[in-house]
Amino acid sequence: MRTVGFYEFGGPDVLRVIDLPEPHAGPGDVRVRVHAAAVNPADTLVRAGVHAQALAGVPTPYVPGMEIAGVVDEIGPGTETPLGIGTPVMAMVQPIGTAAGGYAEYKVLPAGWVVPAPAGVDHPAAATLPMNGLTALLALDQLALASGSVLAVTGAAGILGGYLVQLATHLGLVVIADAAPADEPLVRSLGAAEIVARGPGVTEAILARRPHGVDAIADVALLGPDLLAAVRDGGRFARFRSAGEPGGYRIDDLRGITMVAPFVPDYAGRTGKLDAIRRFAEAGVLTPRLAATMPAAEAAEAHRRFEAGGVRGRLVLTF
Repeated sequence: MRTVGFYEFGGPDVLRVIDLPEPHAGPGDVRVRVHAAAVNPADTLVRAGVHAQALAGVPTPYVPGMEIAGVVDEIGPGTETPLGIGTPVMAMVQPIGTAAGGYAEYKVLPAGWVVPAPAGVDHPAAATLPMNGLTALLALDQLALASGSVLAVTGAAGILGGYLVQLATHLGLVVIADAAPADEPLVRSLGAAEIVARGPGVTEAILARRPHGVDAIADVALLGPDLLAAVRDGGRFARFRSAGEPGGYRIDDLRGITMVAPFVPDYAGRTGKLDAIRRFAEAGVLTPRLAATMPAAEAAEAHRRFEAGGVRGRLVLTF
């Protein structure tokens, strides 16, 4: 089968099309004929070697990819699943390990990791939902805010920030979001009640609107510890991708603030959670964020475009 992977860490040019043996579904598994695989930040970090230590001992080639969509084409013997052959599906894939990697024509996964794709959503759009949708849902589950609470979201124009804004609004939270001028219409359309200017001064801008601080912040943009000043005493703060965050969080700065660090593999195999993402998409609560599709053979160019910044939504590789 065709995969896209690499043998050594480095820039986008290390990615290449590699032919690997075709996997088959064993007991408890289903095999997905992958039609679309989203390009995510985690994929670029794996490729660049940020997680090299975790990959020690894992045989090459390494295959990136955490979100896929396609159709079920094999069901392992004795597997109990409501899915049938030909069912359009979506799934999250672990980014590290011997079974990692969604950039492949076929992917074998435990049946509970795979759910039907949202009705009326094509494969590329469906591939933008599993990992980012689960991350947003996990963050809100961990923050556990009551309806009417005020949540500030940084990086709101990106796909994860946007999904957070949409889900938080659906749950009855009041969302203050940051946005560049060009992104304001998008962020408002996602449900943000108030907009502050993106960039330096976000903390001060939030405090100008809520002098005592907001109930919680989801720091998708990785602005770091300075944002703590915009959270009320006893509030909550969600950090994302702690590796690479600027500065450090000192205990004496917290003022009773609860820190959470959403780690999406914690929701791997949580069928009900992933199926909730499907239902949210079918109900229009979540809007799939597809930036563009590219053939799998152009994965290196997709990574270059992603790392150059400015992409709104996900680039998706097609097989």
